[in-house]
Amino acid sequence: MDEAVVLLSRTPATLNTLLRNLPDGWIAAHEGGETWSPFDVIGHLIHGERTDWIPRAKMILEHGDDRPFEKFDRFAQFEVSKGRTLASLLDEFDHLRRRNVRELESLQLTEAQLDRRGRHPELGVVTMRQLLATWVAHDLDHVVQISRAMARQYTDEVGPWRAYLRIISGEQG
Repeated sequence: MDEAVVLLSRTPATLNTLLRNLPDGWIAAHEGGETWSPFDVIGHLIHGERTDWIPRAKMILEHGDDRPFEKFDRFAQFEVSKGRTLASLLDEFDHLRRRNVRELESLQLTEAQLDRRGRHPELGVVTMRQLLATWVAHDLDHVVQISRAMARQYTDEVGPWRAYLRIISGEQG
């Protein structure tokens, strides 16, 4: 739990350092097609702070697996972020995350509560421990997604070094 809180607490500062005051080209960078830009990802993270992690943790504590979580709208950020600046989104994400980490810590979850079960509307039975681990992994996944979208803007410019850059080539290892 302490390890999760450390990482969850650092994500806003990490993204702020990476993204704040960058030219619009970096903020709008994506990997083509329906992929998300850094701007889109920050909006998505905000939506998660409002409607996903803490509300679901509370639902597990209050209802167990008797009542499924509300379905999460993975695309709500497109409407919610319209007309906003990246700076305002970064500030809001920082504010919401600080509030949610304080709330998570105030729950003082026991081992038994971490093993308590909830019900995901698509995945079925999940535990509080899995929800919190997913919150951390979700942050890291989106840090990688942002980095990859930005790095891929240089796909052609890196020339033959592309073979060494997994972030661009997509190779695992």
